[in-house]
Amino acid sequence: MIEIKVPTIGESISEVTLLKWVKKDGEYVDRDDVIAELESEKATFEVNAEKAGVLRTAAAEGDSLKIGDLLARIDENAEKPAGKAAEPAPAKQEAVPSAAPVTAVPNDLPAEAGIKATPVASAIIADKKVDPKSVTPSGPMGKILKDDVLAALSAPGKKAFAGTELYSRNVRVEKMSNLRKTISRRLVEAKNTTAMLTTFNEADMTAIMDIRGKYKDKFKEIHGVGLGFMSFFAKACALALGEWPSVNASIDGDQLLYHDYADISIAVSTPRGLTVPVIRNVESMSMADVERKVVELAGRARDSKLTTEELTGGTFTITNGGVFGSLMSTPIINIPQSAILGMHKIQDRAMVINGQVQIRPMMYIALSYDHRVIDGRESVGFLVRVKELLENPEQLLIGKDPVKTLLEL
Repeated sequence: MIEIKVPTIGESISEVTLLKWVKKDGEYVDRDDVIAELESEKATFEVNAEKAGVLRTAAAEGDSLKIGDLLARIDENAEKPAGKAAEPAPAKQEAVPSAAPVTAVPNDLPAEAGIKATPVASAIIADKKVDPKSVTPSGPMGKILKDDVLAALSAPGKKAFAGTELYSRNVRVEKMSNLRKTISRRLVEAKNTTAMLTTFNEADMTAIMDIRGKYKDKFKEIHGVGLGFMSFFAKACALALGEWPSVNASIDGDQLLYHDYADISIAVSTPRGLTVPVIRNVESMSMADVERKVVELAGRARDSKLTTEELTGGTFTITNGGVFGSLMSTPIINIPQSAILGMHKIQDRAMVINGQVQIRPMMYIALSYDHRVIDGRESVGFLVRVKELLENPEQLLIGKDPVKTLLEL
């Protein structure tokens, strides 16, 4: 037997959480197979089998483990089964009763992915035109029973939370993950240690939406990635950061650190919480480079594959609450950075253009900033410059108004 222990992650990390077992107890694993996923306060990472053999787990999913704690053992003397893995060890929890055969929802019902119901329940749903989403299933494996449908019919407009009954008073207790602890600590630290203010503006997204409508198919054909809004915002911010260096600065003790590059953090929401991977040197990247990096980092964030290096070192952050429908918000600074830009929902609004009322796709943009580093003139000037670049995206190419450049103004 060889022992697999929790590896050292970094100097400041002493505890991790076992997110899940990729391989099961009693399963035969090959050398370098991923056997488990662990989560630290900064990122998630994989643990590989050091030898081939039968896995014997020594911890349960959700357990908090110290660096060096025993995670599992591998019986390297066990023979590899022919054609299939060894039988997993018996589960310790009670067996779940086997479900009755699943009956498909009749064709005259709205298509509902994942709906399971007994034949009688399906017939009542179809006959009474009941929305399956309004029915709280009580059968094994989330199956809708006849009584569940009848209960929904007898209480129209009433719907219990999933897995509960009407008028439930149940309270569920879940342990806070290391990632959520870190998010909580950093948010409170940001509120308590920065002189945070927020300034607002709005951007007319007509030009960008016209560009995307005209070129998105050709862009994807040539570059292999979609043309989204983030590349426009990232490039606009990178250009504006070069013009307003204090917005790209940070405090280190009694010194100010000015960064001559734009390492922009992009806030990504994942099932386990908010992560903020960094795109390095955005000022030196093309639009296609930015889009590819956004897709790569967002995918790695959702799959919990980001490294500590990819999550640290940003100089400025962009967060997009608009994808969730937010019309306006005050984003909180991602310390030790000094500013964060908030994107929001694009909404058609009546705007006065050259004395005429026109309907334009407008977005509120917000800049939260640390007033210890950034003065009001700089914060407003930066946000106005971002607005100008978004409304005149041709300026992203040379950084100036083409006409003014031509006239040497």
